Amino acid sequence: MWRLARARTVVRFSRFKRYSSTIRELQDAFRDPASPYHIPEGSRGPASPDEQLITLSPAEEGHAYFEDRGFDPTSFWEQPIAWGDHDAFQHVNNVRYVRFFESGRIRWISSVGEELGGPGRADAFLRARGISFILKSIEVNFRRPVQYPDTLLIAHKPALEPEPKRARTQFLLHGRAFSYAQRAIVADSTSVITWYDYEKLAKCDPGDDHWAPILGRIR
Repeated sequence: MWRLARARTVVRFSRFKRYSSTIRELQDAFRDPASPYHIPEGSRGPASPDEQLITLSPAEEGHAYFEDRGFDPTSFWEQPIAWGDHDAFQHVNNVRYVRFFESGRIRWISSVGEELGGPGRADAFLRARGISFILKSIEVNFRRPVQYPDTLLIAHKPALEPEPKRARTQFLLHGRAFSYAQRAIVADSTSVITWYDYEKLAKCDPGDDHWAPILGRIR
């Protein structure tokens, strides 16, 4: 009986040594930059052996984040942070974000004009000729402080207002700001956009043709 127990102990110890050796070999492979199993410092490995290890740049990660959540790629705007964007608290002043979201919104508005009638229609949208947009209101939520140096990726996507407020004269435009340095969302916004007839100086229902590119971008 004693010999049998001793034999089992030897077998278990032998298996443990082989297991420990395998673990050390894997750890060495993960640390070796020349190994296909290498995991760079600061990145995460795959959740399973079947998952391919993909290391994304901050810009690629930001684009993927927004595209996965239905944000309109035609609205993507890279906003470099300047030292002068700081305030006395040594982070980007809250007021700056309104301008950052404005730049992304103008990019998006231009793309809508392009879809409706090419460069000439896009130019008319921005120069307040005929039927275009006007900003009725904007709400900004600040989630993380941002410091220089950094670049923010700004993205927008349209949405219809919930009933019973929904109207043919306006819609919502949701925006978010993704920090390349932090790889995280640092601010988000919701704007109410109104269709506006600049000849009549009044809000309007622009008709189905004008609504089509907006509805086509709602995901």
